[in-house]
Amino acid sequence: MKRTFVIGDIHGGLLALKQVLSKVSINQSDKLIFLGDYVDGWSESAQVIDYLIDLEAECECIFIKGNHDSWCEDWLMGKLANETWLFHGGKSTVKSYQNYSPDQKQKHLAFFNRMKNFYVDSENRLFIHAGFSSMHGPEKEHYESNYSWDRTLWEMALTMDKHVKKDSVFYPKRLKLFHEIYIGHTPTLYYDVSTPMNAINVWNIDTGAAFKGSLSILEIHSKEFWQSEPVYTLYPHEKGRN
Repeated sequence: MKRTFVIGDIHGGLLALKQVLSKVSINQSDKLIFLGDYVDGWSESAQVIDYLIDLEAECECIFIKGNHDSWCEDWLMGKLANETWLFHGGKSTVKSYQNYSPDQKQKHLAFFNRMKNFYVDSENRLFIHAGFSSMHGPEKEHYESNYSWDRTLWEMALTMDKHVKKDSVFYPKRLKLFHEIYIGHTPTLYYDVSTPMNAINVWNIDTGAAFKGSLSILEIHSKEFWQSEPVYTLYPHEKGRN
């Protein structure tokens, strides 16, 4: 069976990204689905984008846009740096671009521009950075910002997990729309969990790489996962988003 991997929030941790990809020995037949937040945190945000652009030429990749990516995209377009963004990791991203030429930045901007808000595969699995609020699905979402900011879908799945059967009238309609849903955005460290979490049919792959956690990669058929070392140990002289 063709392998399909989903990768959690990277946040500028290029060393962690290289580490997890080496553990699964990526080849041209593999499919890689990245859940967003490639930048902001550790010192190699721009270099992560370089690496992903090169990786895209080697194997099939799907890139979902996260909220931090939207901030960086706005800045690359020439908009004034958002103060909230700078506080939450944007300063390290700006610094990572200090030696990049206008042409290099334009190439990165084109990469951000073509990222997807969400992706649904042939087996009706949804891949999205954060979530959606519409009971009719993400394509009917009134506020596109929910794709990269919404946490209600994950919180709902956690609350309902193991307490409601799928044939119950109380089963969340949003979760019935897809066979499985894969998200990032909300670090599992918030729940004192350092590995990918599952609640009903939702899988959270953000294991806190921006903070004290590791970067995770999960194969969606087997549910086997691999992790980098805690990312802060790979950047011992940095603070990340802590």
